[in-house]
Amino acid sequence: MKVVRASRLLSVLLLLQNRGRMTARELADELEVSVRTVYRDVEALSAAGVPVYADRGRAGAYRLLGGYRTRLTGLSEAEARALALAGLPAAASELGLGTVLAAAQLKLHAALPEELRHRAGELAQRFHVDVPGWHREIEHASALAAVADAVWHAKRVRVRYRRWDGSAVERDLDPLGLVLKAGAWYLAARCDGSVRTYRVSRVDALVELGETFDRPDDFDLADYWRTWSEGFERRLYPETARVRLSPLGCELVPFLLGSVGARALRETATSPDRDGWVTVELPVETGAPALAQLLQFGAELEVLAPPELRRRVSDVVVRMGSHYG
Repeated sequence: MKVVRASRLLSVLLLLQNRGRMTARELADELEVSVRTVYRDVEALSAAGVPVYADRGRAGAYRLLGGYRTRLTGLSEAEARALALAGLPAAASELGLGTVLAAAQLKLHAALPEELRHRAGELAQRFHVDVPGWHREIEHASALAAVADAVWHAKRVRVRYRRWDGSAVERDLDPLGLVLKAGAWYLAARCDGSVRTYRVSRVDALVELGETFDRPDDFDLADYWRTWSEGFERRLYPETARVRLSPLGCELVPFLLGSVGARALRETATSPDRDGWVTVELPVETGAPALAQLLQFGAELEVLAPPELRRRVSDVVVRMGSHYG
């Protein structure tokens, strides 16, 4: 408890040092404590000889006198780890590291010379990273913090996992790494001797088994994710459709079909004809999903092959035409 309070007192000091003047309410909101706790912390700092001055009145606030500065900015282990997520505050919060990251950034900011501190503030006001896409938020994954802890400390765990069809299974896992992809968290974990991928939002329960494991020396999370993603895309889009795309259709490909479609456009598109249309080999899903994928393009796409898919698209277009007379 003493360690927690000492860390908070340092945070109060660094906040006043960095921002110059803050009300008790602003300090309480920043530190996620009560205003009464802030009052006690400020009194403790004053008793320790830190020159904290309180402006009285309705607009009163705290500030440090005489340009007082401290160089006591050492990072804890958790804060040092959290800095890896400095550009992803929402992700840090999901992992349970939001307040830890804020404390680490505060300490780094306080250690900078005045000019660099000003530049860092300008950068934060000009650039921001927003991970989820427009049509989705970061998934709620109740087990995420526990999974992250198991990854960091190499703890073997038992999870109850909900598969895509809704059925539940139990798995003993060696958690190796976490990946945030388009607002969803994925866990790379060793199970029965091989590394597999699990969507963290589908982990319904997690129990630590009271033992640790040795990470494979040759495991590289970025390489694993790249290889797994490519295989997943091939499984997701097992069929190919030969299509003609108008200039507008080409512009729509990255928005409607993502990186898979964009890569196909880049690698397989023919030279434009006199009207600007190109022929492309597009990866598509099977059955009805493939039909839905291609109909998104409206009149900016024509299916050439396979013949069965062209016929199905034609049937839908005729039926739509009948709706509108």
